[in-house]
Amino acid sequence: MLAASSLAGSAQGSAASSSLGSKDPSLPLAGKVVGIDPGHNGRNYADPTFINHLIWNGRERETCDTTGTETDSGYTEARFNFNVASYLAADLRTKGATVVLTRRTNHGVGPCVDRRSQIINRAGADVAIDIHADGGPPGGRGFTVLEPIADGPNDRVIAASRHFGLVLLRRYEKVTGVPTSTYDGSGGISRRDDLAGLNLTTVPKVLIECANMRNAGDAARLVKPGFQRLAARAMAGAIASYLEQAPKSQRARRLD
Repeated sequence: MLAASSLAGSAQGSAASSSLGSKDPSLPLAGKVVGIDPGHNGRNYADPTFINHLIWNGRERETCDTTGTETDSGYTEARFNFNVASYLAADLRTKGATVVLTRRTNHGVGPCVDRRSQIINRAGADVAIDIHADGGPPGGRGFTVLEPIADGPNDRVIAASRHFGLVLLRRYEKVTGVPTSTYDGSGGISRRDDLAGLNLTTVPKVLIECANMRNAGDAARLVKPGFQRLAARAMAGAIASYLEQAPKSQRARRLD
């Protein structure tokens, strides 16, 4: 195992990636900035000292990150998250958006969850999404959209985040066929105040748990590239729809 300082440096070096959107004004997302945070990272397990150090999440201290979950066969959440994020970024770029990713590869450590929020906030994203898959009870299945609760830094984007969350919920369920969670939240929505990515956001943002990796039926779909592309397509459609619907004043509140 590499030393903590070495891996931490590697994590920061691979932290953020940004690609400018098309200058073609006819594209639907031309001029828009979208933040994507693929949860965890593929080598978080290799540096527990770095990953377990405490950061401030807006309400309390929590660990920098975790390794994430995995299927019974060992397919990791970090890999799933990054694959979907990569497909989503490609979809959004074809629509003209500028995309900001919080990590460039699935072979690093970190960045910490507070740093991920900073990356997206500083980019001035019009909307952002944190991509995850859950490690719930084996008998439970389905997806959940996690929305922020007002805690200070995110106060101005609560309404916009919840609007986006509802758009995403409807589009994801329709496109992928994955049902809303049978064990988390209510009607596919869970409002959380314990996650740095939602507590610290100054842009409209939600987190999606795309399905339950510990459920055999969900896991069988999650590992397939075809499903990962489908999930990304659903997210891209939701983002485009939200940006088309949201009043400019609502998206601009974070700049006040």
